[in-house]
Amino acid sequence: MDPTVQGQPRAHVEGGAQTAPRATSPGTVAAAWLVHVYTATGTAIAMLTVIAILEGDTIRALWLALAAMVVDGTDGMMARHLEVKRHIPWFDGALLDNIVDYLTYAFTPMVLLWSAGYLGEGTWATVLAVVPLLASAYQFCRVDAKTQDNLFLGFPSYWNVVAFYVVVLDPGLTAVAVLLLVCAVLVFVPVGYVYPSRTNLLRGVTLTLTTLWLVSYAVLLDQVDDPSPWWLAISLGYVVYYVALSLYLTFRRKKEPVAA
Repeated sequence: MDPTVQGQPRAHVEGGAQTAPRATSPGTVAAAWLVHVYTATGTAIAMLTVIAILEGDTIRALWLALAAMVVDGTDGMMARHLEVKRHIPWFDGALLDNIVDYLTYAFTPMVLLWSAGYLGEGTWATVLAVVPLLASAYQFCRVDAKTQDNLFLGFPSYWNVVAFYVVVLDPGLTAVAVLLLVCAVLVFVPVGYVYPSRTNLLRGVTLTLTTLWLVSYAVLLDQVDDPSPWWLAISLGYVVYYVALSLYLTFRRKKEPVAA
């Protein structure tokens, strides 16, 4: 059905009474565009990350990865608060977010691990770098990659997090190879993973712990040559919490399917 009458939006119906749609002012449109620009800064961060990698500065690249995570963790909340989609309905902010996320969460981390030698050398190193990229390319194109109950379906391409732990812990080539291949397979396994800013269950706790994890990321990066066992425990403890909550929500979904 055509939602307009002679080019004018129809009135909304609330509780049996008609109410006129809220007006969109130039100020609200400008604010909405600023949110999109904020999201798009992730592309600049990705470029700066590649430059840091080419210059051999792994630590600077990981600091930039932290900046990208902060942007990604806050732009969605800003967009929902300012109702960006309503003010600029013809611009696909979700697509922009996916482009930025692929660059900062998948592409640059793989370039970092390959360039810094954590994947070994030769053809094997290239294969290890490409497999996660192919898996993530599939996931980013799934229409059900984010479920109705606000979970990521399949390992949510946190290759930047994987790269961080590889650099901080330096577990060795075999462990890195196993970790990358297992996570790539998990992209295709229908486990629901927590979406920290949107998953309802324990959302406040998750956001608080996520913030603490980001702090631990910064501290461990600053102490990369001699990381504190306490901060390492805090950081890995969050990973355990995240995985445990994700598995619980997955099992609950199977028992109580989400209505279509």
